[in-house]
Amino acid sequence: MSAERPTEATEESGATAASGGAEPAGGDGAAPDTYDVIVLGGGPVGENVADRVHAAGLSAVVVEHELVGGECSYWACMPSKALLRPVTARSEARRVPGLSDAVAGPLDAPAVLAHRDATVSYWKDDGQVRWLDSAGLDLVRGRARLAGPRRVTVEGGRTLVARHAVAVCTGSRPVLPDVPGLAEAKPWTSRDATSAKTVPGRLVIVGGGVVGVEMATAWRALGASVTLLVRGDGLLPRMEPFAGHLVAESLAEAGVFLRTGVEVREVRREAPGGPVTVLLDTGDEIVADELLIATGRAPRTEDLGMETVGLAPGAWLDVDDTLRVNGVTGGWLYGVGDVNHRALLTHQGKYQARVAGAVIAARARGIPLLETDRWGAHVATADRHAVPQVVFSDPEAAAVGLSAAEAERAGHRIRVVDYDLGAVAGASLYADGYRGRARMIVDLDREVLLGATFVGPGVGELLHSATVAVAGEIPIERLWHAVPSYPTISEIWLRLLETYRGD
Repeated sequence: MSAERPTEATEESGATAASGGAEPAGGDGAAPDTYDVIVLGGGPVGENVADRVHAAGLSAVVVEHELVGGECSYWACMPSKALLRPVTARSEARRVPGLSDAVAGPLDAPAVLAHRDATVSYWKDDGQVRWLDSAGLDLVRGRARLAGPRRVTVEGGRTLVARHAVAVCTGSRPVLPDVPGLAEAKPWTSRDATSAKTVPGRLVIVGGGVVGVEMATAWRALGASVTLLVRGDGLLPRMEPFAGHLVAESLAEAGVFLRTGVEVREVRREAPGGPVTVLLDTGDEIVADELLIATGRAPRTEDLGMETVGLAPGAWLDVDDTLRVNGVTGGWLYGVGDVNHRALLTHQGKYQARVAGAVIAARARGIPLLETDRWGAHVATADRHAVPQVVFSDPEAAAVGLSAAEAERAGHRIRVVDYDLGAVAGASLYADGYRGRARMIVDLDREVLLGATFVGPGVGELLHSATVAVAGEIPIERLWHAVPSYPTISEIWLRLLETYRGD
């Protein structure tokens, strides 16, 4: 792929007197390399931190032991969406008069997989490395470990020292539950599911969250017989309940076998690459060719030398709103992205990186008072108040801010406003039989939006308008003057506002 350049170049400038290029290379007994900032992890989050501090005049080095570009570029966001886009495009085209007959056949699975491979540059990071070089950022390959305050060792004997900050941007990894026989059965994790070279005949997926739902959507459309097992009573439990219900209906119509309220008690696989048997707490057994476990993630902090700075290896990093790790003497350690467990989403990690980069640069310049008011330049406020997420299922589910239940638990006095997305003129033109639903959560005391949820084909592109409204705390009376174009699905805003006003 072409290198993904971190966005929005910083306006900060003016390095400290201690800033500048790296000192002569260390390792093998030589003097350590010294940089203003050391970034552990070369994914989108680490790239953005390094880019921001470098643009502010600080020297930075990125340490990465896998592919530069990280999980999102090669095993998560990009390959999964490459698999899903043909699925949703065909589904929508089948509901457009004059086009439906032309797309009546099955997907060309080899072509979809080939496009996926091209999207991830065949798991080569040359383009990303070229971007780092063009941005003036150094790259060190290898596994890194903290070795005390501001000190990092890299396998092979090299030592790096940071003048100002070390940013841990190592992300998260999938974890396997403690189920007898599971580890020995070598199940798929999310990485295997997005990089598989062939379509399995029978696939069992455990987990009803984003990964489980998206991979069930993709592999069923590509020809696999898919069984989705969920411990709870529905899908997408972090969203409004209707989101999971609508997605579950669509998956069932596509031929996915969904079972809720069940747990896996044991897994058996007699031979490597052979069939796998999944035993449920109900006593049922399911035989499949592959088993995908999508039930949780853990931080990649287990082998980073956290104990050398008084932190627990393998734990999530507890950070303040400036992304600085709590409990570390001197305040030089930052945890950015998944490792801090605030919002495990690539776009939120990049947002945090922009904030952390500004914070590190400001502190390096000795600015005495940071902008830490609620929506200030040096705090990651959106992680708590305006987190957007799109599930690229068929239909899509998109949400930002608080759900109704979350708002009530937080003590807000709210009104919930629902509307049928299929009743909007733009939806009827988008596809015959369009099914969807929209909800907004209004804070009655301040008359602003606390959250919004959309479910339906193509609603991912609706979400940013809701994100702007939530993050901007735009009064309802002002939103009334934001006129949506006709005939678009975005007219849903008018319908929600009319319903709220009683028009």
